[in-house]
Amino acid sequence: MSAKIKLPKISEPWPAVPAGQGSAREAWRVFGIMSEFVEATDRLSAIRPAVSFFGSARTKPDTEVYLLTETIARLLSDAGFAVISGGGPGVMEAANKGAFAGKSPSIGLNIQLPMEQKSNPYQDVSQTFRHFFARKYMFVRFATAYVVMPGGFGTLDEVLEALTLIQTKKSPRIPLILVGSRFWAGMLDWFRSHLVAEGMISPEDLDLLQVIDDPQQIVAAIFKHYERRGFERLPEEHELLLNL
Repeated sequence: MSAKIKLPKISEPWPAVPAGQGSAREAWRVFGIMSEFVEATDRLSAIRPAVSFFGSARTKPDTEVYLLTETIARLLSDAGFAVISGGGPGVMEAANKGAFAGKSPSIGLNIQLPMEQKSNPYQDVSQTFRHFFARKYMFVRFATAYVVMPGGFGTLDEVLEALTLIQTKKSPRIPLILVGSRFWAGMLDWFRSHLVAEGMISPEDLDLLQVIDDPQQIVAAIFKHYERRGFERLPEEHELLLNL
């Protein structure tokens, strides 16, 4: 029989932190986080409309997914959309490369990692972050649509967070497009057979996602979403994003 672990009572105070040990450093860290938000918001605020791309950093340049990403980004750039990626290799590089060759800005939101992520060279605007949550906020804050290519844990994290924000009405409903029907089929089947079937989400929540493989149709789907209202933020949408 395992020994019981004694937990502290809620009423017990936290151990005191000696003066000058940690508190000042934590306060300066908060200022560093604030500076990331301020600087990135200032640099990106004039860029409209924009499409955020998510996908694997491990995708090689000679693969079908890389070339498809590049094509989609080029079409969107020539259609007037800035393209936002994570600024690194793989799908991020392909998205920036396609946009860089097009008519609209190519934007990279890089992240400092223990295994340093190398910034790709196809960026008109390059912004580096130390904190994931500040970077993720920028993907959402300035997106007119999301294009999600095949990827791993990071991609799943980004797409599910975007989906959750739309589902809970914490951010405006915008096109969220999954590219690669074969890749995403198992996940979507599981959503239906478990999340919907067991009442964890509503059936209509799946309508927040679109699966489109054809580059021209992806561009058309984004334009269709905005054809009756234009790309400018509505007042209520602007307020939502201020309180994201």
